Amino acid sequence: MIFKQLPAAVLWDMDGTLIDSEPYWMRSEGDFASANNSTWTEQDGLSLVGMSLYDSSKIIKDKVGSELDPEQIIQQLTDGVAAQLKQEILWRPGARELLLLLRKKKVKTALVTMSMRRMATQVVDAIGFDCFDVIVAGDDVRQGKPHPEPYLKAAELLGVNAENCVAFEDSVTGLRSAEAAGTKAVGIKNIVEIPYQPGRIIWPTLEGVGMSDLRGLFK
Repeated sequence: MIFKQLPAAVLWDMDGTLIDSEPYWMRSEGDFASANNSTWTEQDGLSLVGMSLYDSSKIIKDKVGSELDPEQIIQQLTDGVAAQLKQEILWRPGARELLLLLRKKKVKTALVTMSMRRMATQVVDAIGFDCFDVIVAGDDVRQGKPHPEPYLKAAELLGVNAENCVAFEDSVTGLRSAEAAGTKAVGIKNIVEIPYQPGRIIWPTLEGVGMSDLRGLFK
């Protein structure tokens, strides 16, 4: 039996899924802690992967003891990561290739990230081709991941039903958001462990993924 249904859209997380930027965030967080005469460990950084920047900044504020408000911390962290991205953007294996294939097949796409829109735009502009129909960034939603709002908003902007979409995520927090929105959420292994649970889809990589793999999600 051949399954012909393609997703109505494919929704992409950015940090850790489209680009390998988690080490950049950890470095920026560490620099911020050092500037405040505090410490920041690798485990501290890993604990924030996938979380909204607003929630992350409150945790950082409490741990570091900064007098800045969360919005100011977000802007400083974003500046630090943006500077590193300006030097080099590391793409996750298979990500750009699959994006290009989706565009050729005229499948709608959205970038759904908890990073600020200015950073999302910086990454999108560097891809080299028209890759996303819409961007939903951390400053575009009231409730960040793991709340379903980011993915529901992306589907709404695309004019499709979330349950007919595929979402790619590299963190438990992001997966919970995509799953709660009703998408076919696929965890892509990266630096944080994604625990298996009944019904959860986990792929080792996006490298070599094609249309038949996406059709298979809807069988």
